[in-house]
Amino acid sequence: MSVALLVLPDFLLVALGWVLCHRLGFGRDFFAGCERLTYFVLFPALLITSILRTPISLGSAALILQATVLLMVGGIILSWLARWVLRPEPKDMASAAQCGFRFNTYIGLALSSSLAGAAGQTVMALIVGFAVPLANLAAVYGLARSSGSNVLGELVRNPLVVSTVVALVANLAGVQLPGPLDVVMSRLGAASLALGIICVGAALSWEGGKGHGALLGWMMGVKLVAVPAMALAVATLLALPPVEKQMLVLFGALPCASAAYVLAMRMGGNGRMVAVLISLGTLISAITIPIWLALAR
Repeated sequence: MSVALLVLPDFLLVALGWVLCHRLGFGRDFFAGCERLTYFVLFPALLITSILRTPISLGSAALILQATVLLMVGGIILSWLARWVLRPEPKDMASAAQCGFRFNTYIGLALSSSLAGAAGQTVMALIVGFAVPLANLAAVYGLARSSGSNVLGELVRNPLVVSTVVALVANLAGVQLPGPLDVVMSRLGAASLALGIICVGAALSWEGGKGHGALLGWMMGVKLVAVPAMALAVATLLALPPVEKQMLVLFGALPCASAAYVLAMRMGGNGRMVAVLISLGTLISAITIPIWLALAR
């Protein structure tokens, strides 16, 4: 089966989310509750079960960590270069920059399972777990001046960071979940993928980009072209095994997460512009992800 056909079902779920929210009367309050359930309960369960499913050595975890850090740092630097090249308003810059390096974990874990099964999902869970603190640190720091938020507090309370650390420590220690608890966690995790992707579609918005064309173009170029190209280069440089290479490139090609919009709104940024960036990036990534995955083979 071609890569394009493998990614198609998840983008059909994105479309379903948009139809449910904008055409069938499932309002934003409904999806706000779904997003909260997914973020705080279902998705941490998926990370825990994915990481515990396959034994991980310190060597392989260190290699994935190294690749993830290189990719994230590169994306952050390229995103913030727009500050000096385009000279946007500080609030717009801080809001848009996160869209160059943040990533949609729901789409990433769903596609990793389709492409490489449990092994791919375990690698993607590790990449996501390592990248979440870096992405949150960079995004919160960029917006913190206007809100006075505590960056360390944001990270310590993040359920994705906590669940990844707990699962990684348990995996390295050889700890496994008891049978009934493993079944419950697995079912919660499975529910997170479809619901999370449907929520992505519900959050799509096309208003708020007027007057920001250059900044929008810069960030989409970074996220959908430069970062996946860096992922391919890093995977080659570190001589990653085929599954790890494919997952790193997939991670680099993912569109920005809707959490970027939530953060921008909560910290006084330009949320409407971020919503446009997320929406355009998600739509275009349906074309670019298969291309990058084909190059990673």
